[in-house]
Amino acid sequence: MSLVRVHNFSVSLDGFGTGEGQQLDAPFGHAGTRLMEWAFETRTFRAIGIHGESEGSFGTDEAFASQWGPGVGVEIMGRNKFGPQRGPWEDEDWKGWWGDNPVFHTPVVVLTHHPRPVLEMDGGTTFHFVDADPASALERARALAPGMDVRIGGGASTVRQFLEAGLIDHMHCVLVPILLGRGERLWDGLEGLEERFDIEATPSPSGVVHLVFTRRTAV
Repeated sequence: MSLVRVHNFSVSLDGFGTGEGQQLDAPFGHAGTRLMEWAFETRTFRAIGIHGESEGSFGTDEAFASQWGPGVGVEIMGRNKFGPQRGPWEDEDWKGWWGDNPVFHTPVVVLTHHPRPVLEMDGGTTFHFVDADPASALERARALAPGMDVRIGGGASTVRQFLEAGLIDHMHCVLVPILLGRGERLWDGLEGLEERFDIEATPSPSGVVHLVFTRRTAV
């Protein structure tokens, strides 16, 4: 069975995976770019055209960032990772934050209560808009990329729902030393999560701590 994975998901010290007030020019709300600044200089993020075109750095942050893509055949994301609109689609011309050639290059399942036609983009990215619970969405994703791993891309509420449903096998979270005070929390309602995972922590010179959660095998 393919694995369900989370990668490079950044969380503030007070548990927020995104800030408050998302809008077109502020995908992370009032958090701005602060949750992801650890990644901007890595070779992986530079290679996919985010915040520069130089080769980028190696080291601890790159070692974790680079695991984002290999083995993944499809992503599942929440509606608010795809865009800032709420409710019924007022503008189906919106094609996401990533331009004509999104970084995924795989099928992407977008969870929404307001499905719309499949959206094919350059580079092999195809957005599928579905109204589904986590288990049904995972079944749909696996059908789109048989045998490949499934990445849960966010936002915080989407990752939390898959954790609540016990569907995540591997999760890489990045603890960022900032306090946001408001936004979307990741950990609410997940008391005792540590009992289901082996957890390793790796500090980075950039100031973040990489936390890797690996599902424990049932005895």
